[in-house]
Amino acid sequence: MQLNFIPFSLPLFATATETADSSLVVAGVLLSLVVIYFASKIGGELSNRVGLPPVLGELVGGVFVGVSCLHLLVFPEGGADASSSVIISFLETTAGLTPEGANAVFTSQSEVISVLAELGVIILLFEIGLESNLKDLMAVGLQAVVVAIIGVVVPFTAGTVGLMTVFGVPAVPAIFAGAALTATSIGITSKVLSELGALNTKEGQIILGAAVIDDVLGIIVLAVVASLAKDGAVDVGNVVYLIISASSFLLGAIALGNIFNKSFVTIVERLKTRGELVIPAFIFAFVMAYFASVIHLEAILGAFAAGLVLEETDKRKELQRQIIPIADMLVPIFFVNVGAQTDLGVLNPAIPSNREGLIMATFLIAVAIVGKVITGFSVFGQPQINRLAIGVGMIPRGEVGLVFLGIGSSTGVLSKPLEAAIIMMVILTTFIAPPLLRVVLPQAEEEDFAQDKLVLETSQNTPLAMESLGTAVPPSHEKLENNPDNRES
Repeated sequence: MQLNFIPFSLPLFATATETADSSLVVAGVLLSLVVIYFASKIGGELSNRVGLPPVLGELVGGVFVGVSCLHLLVFPEGGADASSSVIISFLETTAGLTPEGANAVFTSQSEVISVLAELGVIILLFEIGLESNLKDLMAVGLQAVVVAIIGVVVPFTAGTVGLMTVFGVPAVPAIFAGAALTATSIGITSKVLSELGALNTKEGQIILGAAVIDDVLGIIVLAVVASLAKDGAVDVGNVVYLIISASSFLLGAIALGNIFNKSFVTIVERLKTRGELVIPAFIFAFVMAYFASVIHLEAILGAFAAGLVLEETDKRKELQRQIIPIADMLVPIFFVNVGAQTDLGVLNPAIPSNREGLIMATFLIAVAIVGKVITGFSVFGQPQINRLAIGVGMIPRGEVGLVFLGIGSSTGVLSKPLEAAIIMMVILTTFIAPPLLRVVLPQAEEEDFAQDKLVLETSQNTPLAMESLGTAVPPSHEKLENNPDNRES
């Protein structure tokens, strides 16, 4: 789902007021990126050293530099202003930024970082699409649909009914909280699966397919509850439109793969200048993301669909190699941003207003975890599959849950305790899923390594086998291939 970032536009540096100094905005953005990259690298390295997925370290690094700790990376969407930003204070001290222009620079700098973060998650889902196999996804399509539907219906029903009956929460805010429980963060889950080497396992394909369907169902649920909160009635026409447009888009993207693949390769082979492969690929990905956005779906779904389409071409491996350094630059911005916007202050029981929220949060967290874990046990016809891993993979709410919360807060239907409870549910489910996946899928990396080793041994380290495993061809093989005499012998 989209992160509700402020759209990027040409007069970006004058969004807040006309007093924003563009050079200082650039300076603020550069300092923010320094903070983000330090946080992501230190957090990722520490997480990796203790055997956890690096993405968890990036999230934790974001928490440390964000609103919960150091206030180096804060955003106006979370209620912060220029006075609470350490970076803005640093610019006032060192770069001559005036107090009058501080808010304008702060707002514009935050907009740029938010846009970069959304671009990062778009590229992440494009990369994940390239690493996925469309045929494998279609093979688990029915199981993924079942998992997604149960993953929406069970937590939504249990959360809504529980809040109304046990806590006496009115119907509309209870429905909003129940809707927040349906979300699944495909960005976080897919990244962890990729790091664990489990993306193309049966479990990984079901989780990925279910997360995509869950995202589409979440959009529809969000449209329903937003309509309900707005005027007390559901806009049936809008709901039907969303169902048709979402289904048509995904089916159309799959059909496009069979038509577009050869055309894409033909175009790429005619190009001779720098970026002849990666630039056309990004053009296609961004066009697909754009079409998804304009029909009120999510840009990340379009990017994911574009990756699935290009995965079918014979340029897939080369494209994957070229996208990796670009993703390394932009994807950490997304994960650090998610952590930076997480306010751990709602966990403080010493604040009286948090106590009611803590009780409701305990209930929501239990529903959020159990409601997704049981989805794995709905998989049928797969006796050897790791059902627990599928359920755990659906747990993280991440930025998707924050979108539900943001819309609920903007309508004014959520009480402060209920807002705090939803925030805590999003925080906990986001942070426990990566290490839990590591626990329930410990065999993924070991099996992959054993398989790679077996193939290498049986093929006597031939260049073709090594290339198929994504392994660099040693210089000796390169010389052998490039020498006509050696090839003939």
